[in-house]
Amino acid sequence: MRCEIHMDKNKIKQAKRIRRRGRVRARVSGTASCPRLSVFRSNRGFYVQIINDETGKTIVSASAGEVKITGKKTVVSLELGKLMARKATAKGVGRVVFDRNGYKYHGRVKAFAQGVRAGGLEF
Repeated sequence: MRCEIHMDKNKIKQAKRIRRRGRVRARVSGTASCPRLSVFRSNRGFYVQIINDETGKTIVSASAGEVKITGKKTVVSLELGKLMARKATAKGVGRVVFDRNGYKYHGRVKAFAQGVRAGGLEF
């Protein structure tokens, strides 16, 4: 997608993220033995899913609303990662492929990934 001069700054940022997401998804795909851990982040929430791309089914999902602590978004993301790891191991998932969905690996995305690793999932 080409960014034109009259497009505003938010549209350009969104177009760049969509391009990055396409590059990431070209390399990352989930299987039954190693499903994909997908992240979606908005200003208000943080949503994650573990997906088997062969069947197109979501195995486990969680959101920041399920975390019982309040505070900074990075702290909530860290706890969400630990919660997601507990849910995944309960479903028998021990290894995943991380899909950052075009977001840069810093801030909330990085804190979530560290929480998942601390919870026992490998990627």
